[in-house]
Amino acid sequence: MRLSRTADSSAAIAVRALTRSFGALTAVDGLTFDVARGELFGLVGPDGAGKTTTLRMLAGVLRPSGGDALMDGISIARDPEGVKLHIAYMSQRFGLYTDLTVRENIDFYADLYEVPAAERAARLERLYHFSNLGPFEHRLAGKLSGGMKQKLGLCCALIHQPRILLLDEPTFGVDPISRRDLWLILEEMVSQGVTVLVSTAYMDEAERCDHVALLDHGRVVALDTPSTLQASMAGQVIAVRTPEPRRALEKLRTAATVQRATQFGDTIHVIVAEDGRSRASIEAALALAGIAVIELHEIEASLEDVFIERVLSGQASMASGR
Repeated sequence: MRLSRTADSSAAIAVRALTRSFGALTAVDGLTFDVARGELFGLVGPDGAGKTTTLRMLAGVLRPSGGDALMDGISIARDPEGVKLHIAYMSQRFGLYTDLTVRENIDFYADLYEVPAAERAARLERLYHFSNLGPFEHRLAGKLSGGMKQKLGLCCALIHQPRILLLDEPTFGVDPISRRDLWLILEEMVSQGVTVLVSTAYMDEAERCDHVALLDHGRVVALDTPSTLQASMAGQVIAVRTPEPRRALEKLRTAATVQRATQFGDTIHVIVAEDGRSRASIEAALALAGIAVIELHEIEASLEDVFIERVLSGQASMASGR
């Protein structure tokens, strides 16, 4: 399927049946979604879900095996080079030059994108303002921390003021403070009208997005706002904290009132029916097994709860259909 240049013109990104195969492996399997202009959109899923392959196709650096997408109205299948003029793509290993300074790296990308000399000073001042890299402009990129390298990568990607920003797991391996700073930068970019499509494996980051597509093995298993997806979770979620989480998990998975139980560190998220009796039955099952309970209370479903539920439900549907 290919899109015309005018199809879905209101969307910054319009993806239709996008597919990419590598031999017998289908890494991206018929993705379809829209990203509105000035939106922060998340592609969310674990390693191997198809996030990087999707972004590489949208950036025009990898040809799709099937389907198409419009990036600011330009087809990635027919004009991948034209796409590159309207976007910035920051891969997991962004091409910083470690033997150049912060300023020299930004200047290099300004030259690459042919940014007019008269506009560079104002753009550089703006980039330094939100990244806080001004005091380090003469430091070699190779001497920066991981978080500062990511900020410099963003500055280089943004120097030509792209309409669409594609980011592949920009906070992977970055410390918590730098993670927070990077997301504040992205939110500022969105407030200024930039469309941001970001991939992440962190569900807490996904909750910052306007819309998310949850991916599993190259397919969308859920697509909506984070709050809507969380509200869509059937049943109650009970958080159980115990000094014996693994043994408690085994016992709870066999309890009659438990629909699903998943371990998160020393806490277990237990999905039960909303009948008011499940909490007591959980306590009784653990007490019978001699397992102490440190804390037990109802919580709001997280995106991770939703993702696990959708993936396991999909697997069950496929198994029953065989």
